[in-house]
Amino acid sequence: MPVSQKLNNIIKTFSLTEKVVFYLFVIIFASSAVAMVYKISQNFLVEVPDYGGSLTEGVLGSPRFINPLLAVSDIDKDLSALIYSGLTKIDQDGNIVPDLAESFSVSEDGLSYVFILKDAYFHDGTKVTPDDIIFTIEKAQDPLLKSPRESNWTGVRLEKIDEKTVSLNLRQPYSPFIQNTTLGILPKHIWSSVSIEEFPFSQFNTNPIGSGPYKIDSISYTGSGFPSEYKLASFNKYSLGRAYIDTITIKSYKTEKDLIAAYKNGNVESFHSISKESLPEIDTEKTSIELATLPRVFGLFFNQNVAPIFINKEVRSALDLALDKNLLVETVLGGMGQIIDSPIPPSSVVENSNEMSPEERIEEARKILTNRGWKLNESGFFEKTEGSKVTPLAFSISTGNVPELKESAMIMKDSWEKFGAQVEVKIFEIGDLNQNIIKTRKYDSLLFGEVVGKDLDLYPFWHSSQRNSPGLNIAMYTNIRADKILENIRGTTDRDTRNEYFENLKTEIQTDIPAVFTYSPYFTYAVPGKIKNIELHTLGTPSERWSNVSSWYIETNKVWKIFLK
Repeated sequence: MPVSQKLNNIIKTFSLTEKVVFYLFVIIFASSAVAMVYKISQNFLVEVPDYGGSLTEGVLGSPRFINPLLAVSDIDKDLSALIYSGLTKIDQDGNIVPDLAESFSVSEDGLSYVFILKDAYFHDGTKVTPDDIIFTIEKAQDPLLKSPRESNWTGVRLEKIDEKTVSLNLRQPYSPFIQNTTLGILPKHIWSSVSIEEFPFSQFNTNPIGSGPYKIDSISYTGSGFPSEYKLASFNKYSLGRAYIDTITIKSYKTEKDLIAAYKNGNVESFHSISKESLPEIDTEKTSIELATLPRVFGLFFNQNVAPIFINKEVRSALDLALDKNLLVETVLGGMGQIIDSPIPPSSVVENSNEMSPEERIEEARKILTNRGWKLNESGFFEKTEGSKVTPLAFSISTGNVPELKESAMIMKDSWEKFGAQVEVKIFEIGDLNQNIIKTRKYDSLLFGEVVGKDLDLYPFWHSSQRNSPGLNIAMYTNIRADKILENIRGTTDRDTRNEYFENLKTEIQTDIPAVFTYSPYFTYAVPGKIKNIELHTLGTPSERWSNVSSWYIETNKVWKIFLK
């Protein structure tokens, strides 16, 4: 007799009370078993990213050149970064890694870069080939196109080795060159029929086809016919795998006020680089602020050729010490920046320290001058008497009519006048400042910012050969040892060796004090809390925040550990 029938016969002999108790125990046993299995199962399950969700971001400006060769504005660069991909990309740790390339190698002499391509595709299904790579770079090199990327590719010789391999060859070693290979690649089969004169006017600048993580799903236009909203869908054949977030919508706004209004009424969820005045508008319960360092350095650069007062090292040293840099960061940047003491941008976000109070700094700075014969006169300003010659500590600060620069200049003036220096602030329209002041080097001191770039090529800013325009050595700095270090940095690709050179350069410049370095602003990115796995480190440009967008996610799932790759 089957066991089930035997059990059934036994149950029939039970009284009503016995049956109730029996079934109650059965239910308890079954529930306990299910709970136990569930609990054991949970111990073997892990949460993993899943596909789905959407993000809507607001950006200032109107799209015009969604083209890696022509993009200049933030919105054009943002859309280009999402729609196009390059031979390489920047990973979450700031390293250059393959993207369209399966792998790449660099020759021992640093002159040849060989890339082997993956089986990658453009959004229209066409395969990416070495011909697309060569076509894109040759267009960047064409002076008639006037691409902002032209200087990155000057003198680079291109060679198609086979149907999957391309070689980029340099005239001389240049370690930052690999950064250039993140350039988005154009599809030759679409652009080859467009003449160089027609390039800026092609419809594919506003309705582009690339090979990046996202492709265009739809475009909305203003009443005037200009694109106002791009809805992007994740691309299934992206070289690094389909992005987790299904759709990203980029909306354009004319002013920051309009953008913040759109955020407050729920039309956008994320945005970046807003002014300090708008920071209080962010709802920190639903939105987080991600910070990243930018390779930008602000400071006051001394021109000893025009203002002999700066020939005195004690003057440069005292001014550097007397300045309250914490006040600059808190007041000008709303705390969204980092104090610096060298031309090398910070590599990580850190909390600024207050080692000395402003009063202590001023006192120590005054000691530096008084020890070298300077005295405070009846007006409270320093002067130095040598025979019949009286030299006042007086100079002017030239800067642009940008709010941050003007505010910084006035804080400097106030700090240094309390210390004992007579300071005049001269404000110029940016075009006038560049053409008639910086280009001609006609300033006592210049308050300005330098966009160093992620490759940290400081040669244009500090090598003695760059003292005259179009060089960017605005401190007119000359140091033979520093020159050699800068040349060595360009010639080596070994990271440890480069870092050692940077430390040596930092020491040289800090010893000479050719400038008062003030701060490096942070990149601020307001994103909804639902977005996971955002890791921002040093960004060369704001658009680089998208470099790992394919690994961001909103939705999650649970799988057994044994099924994880």
